Amino acid sequence: MTVHHDTAILLISCPDQKGLVAAIAQFLYQHNANILHADQHQDAESGTFLMRVEWDLQSFDLALEQFHTAFSPIAQQFGMHWRLAHATQRLRMAIFVSRYDHCLADLLYRYQAGELNCDIPIIISNHHDTQWLAQAYNIPFQYIPVHKDGKAEAEAEQLAILRHHHIDFIVLARYMQVLSADFIRHYPQRIINIHHSFLPAFHGAKPYHRAFERGVKLIGATSHYVTEILDDGPIIEQDVARISHRDNLDDLIRRGADLEKIVLSRAVRLHSEHRVLLYANKTVVFD
Repeated sequence: MTVHHDTAILLISCPDQKGLVAAIAQFLYQHNANILHADQHQDAESGTFLMRVEWDLQSFDLALEQFHTAFSPIAQQFGMHWRLAHATQRLRMAIFVSRYDHCLADLLYRYQAGELNCDIPIIISNHHDTQWLAQAYNIPFQYIPVHKDGKAEAEAEQLAILRHHHIDFIVLARYMQVLSADFIRHYPQRIINIHHSFLPAFHGAKPYHRAFERGVKLIGATSHYVTEILDDGPIIEQDVARISHRDNLDDLIRRGADLEKIVLSRAVRLHSEHRVLLYANKTVVFD
């Protein structure tokens, strides 16, 4: 089980310039912060600076409620986009799923084992197939059918449930419906999908079938944030497995399912531990 200490996490992106790291470190030092982790990245092409810094709150003499006021002058000086997170405040994750249960089962196992720093107040599905799995882990399950001419009504019901449970982010664990642009706008950069392909190859439906027809030697899985453009959002995590001419389509699907579970669980962990920063249509992952 992962032990989560009482720490604060500061995530920053801004134009790259001299004095950034010194200003941040000096501010934290002035308030008696014990920095545990500090990671940074400079994107030379775009001139962007990105940083994640985590510190122990035991001796920190600035209340987190006062952090915004105290840090704002530095943020304004350097043109920072930033946010503060408290590691012990667990994010609330909703899981959307259809009929395939392997990603859901893996997430629930890791959740019960304490590997994920989040809570799961609700599982939403357009099929009944995985209800037994939710019941096995004692997590509420909501069945909301999605009919061809009733998608807007289904999404309105889903959004009402998400608001009721104060959901912070959504995970699509092989949810076989395309979310509308209106739905996505309610959770920008807070919907994580698993695609059963190594994007940008074979986006859209039936990627294993197309990979098999193409005779690829590698198959993969990709976890990414959902945007209005299908399978085009910023990538969080990917992995691949080597295959050969001896593997048939069922072999690809079976081996791909193992990749999907691992890749999605990694992405959820990274997001829930505030290790992902987005810029342009890319991510920086501080792992």
